[in-house]
Amino acid sequence: MFVEGGLRCIDMSSVQALGPNLSFTRQSPGVNVHYLRGFTDRAESWSSMKELEMLFIHNGKDNTVAKYVQANWKEDAFFGYQCLNGCNPLIIRQIHCLPPNLAVTSTMLKDFLPEGSSLEQELEKGTIFLLDYEVLDQLPANVINGKQSYLAAPLCLLHYNQHGELKPIAIQLQKNAGPQNPVFLPSDSAPDWLLAKIWVRSADFQVHQLLSHFLRTHLVGEVCCIATLRKLPEIHPLHQAIGCGIKALPLLLARGTDRLRYTSLCVPDDLKERGLDKLPNCYYAQDALRVWNALHRFVAGWVELYYHNDQEVQHDSELQSWIQEIHIEGFLGFTHTGFPQSFQTAAELSKYITMVIFTCSALHAAVNFSQVDFNLWMPNCPGSMSRPPPQVKGSVTEEELLSFLPDVNSTCSVLIVLFLLSQPALDYVPLCQYREWYFSSGAPRKLVEMVQQDLRDITHDILKRNRKLELPYPYLCPDNIENSVAI
Repeated sequence: MFVEGGLRCIDMSSVQALGPNLSFTRQSPGVNVHYLRGFTDRAESWSSMKELEMLFIHNGKDNTVAKYVQANWKEDAFFGYQCLNGCNPLIIRQIHCLPPNLAVTSTMLKDFLPEGSSLEQELEKGTIFLLDYEVLDQLPANVINGKQSYLAAPLCLLHYNQHGELKPIAIQLQKNAGPQNPVFLPSDSAPDWLLAKIWVRSADFQVHQLLSHFLRTHLVGEVCCIATLRKLPEIHPLHQAIGCGIKALPLLLARGTDRLRYTSLCVPDDLKERGLDKLPNCYYAQDALRVWNALHRFVAGWVELYYHNDQEVQHDSELQSWIQEIHIEGFLGFTHTGFPQSFQTAAELSKYITMVIFTCSALHAAVNFSQVDFNLWMPNCPGSMSRPPPQVKGSVTEEELLSFLPDVNSTCSVLIVLFLLSQPALDYVPLCQYREWYFSSGAPRKLVEMVQQDLRDITHDILKRNRKLELPYPYLCPDNIENSVAI
């Protein structure tokens, strides 16, 4: 699918045109979605939370994470936990000054901060975080079942407290402050505050599915893959190695591409920039950094086998042609994104290849295989919203919250897709397990054995940690990471 302003993808009318060597048939384990398909004709709102619970029980009775989500989705502490360790841990960032379009004051937030402290002090200490979904601003929302759905572009301020909890303390539902865009607070009525959080979670669903998942793993992987096939010979060492509808999709992908930064795909840079590198309960950050470092050691070892100094990297015309193809044809020649246009050093090359491998394996595992766990209880992450965002406080009751959520059939349609996406393949190949002959002897084999041992150590430590956690974080355990995007 070509989108003007988005990452360029392969120009093919059918998978068959790729031929047998380049096409891949995923062996699915088979997911029983007949029960969900039975709701296809119900183009109506859910009649009650009890009815939603029946659907959940039928599909989630064996899913301990989903049951935890259902039990805790209204809690502020769990809302914050998901920003760090849910299926989209890529948006939350530490801030030291407020965005000018967020209409909050220190007085407004005083009751939600430690006694004797102020918003200014907490900003300076680094305990204030922000979710900003400005990329959704003014996008045309989808029409579902013949009815208009609605999008918001919320800003959500969060505070990391002395108990190690990240809690939301202010939510503004649209990008620009104004009299019809109130700032919701934890002290507001329970329905107001819960609805504001639901709007944030729905915005997160759009950004997660189309940018964090589709753009940042699938499309980035495709750009690098196509450039490899076009520019590198097979003997080259590198060759071995929803509310948003059809109208909104091209705009969102173009905006997402424009906002994509090289540093955001390089784990150590990304975690440091977003202030997540030292948070003790950000398990995504801890695990991502360890997997990145293991892959980086592996890649650097490969690079050293073939390039003995930086000059050899600079003079490899095929390699330079490869990165130029990715930059110009894939990333549209944008210079503000920070993606390299050439390689001057072996270190730059190692970092870039690590980014590609991590993006197509570990990052995809984190944002894809967690989806059913956090989305199965639909109110926690609605795929669309059926009523517009409130423009005043006190306008909704608890009974009315249901009318904002997606219809029965659209709820089930989203869940069917997520079930299909979240199933590991039958022919699943774990990270850094290789069947190709060139990994099986000599120096390459030693490098493979080293990285596999590194990954076993990481697996051991993650399993040990998870046994102590009320809600384990398994998604970046190397045993759960496929060797490629794969779906």
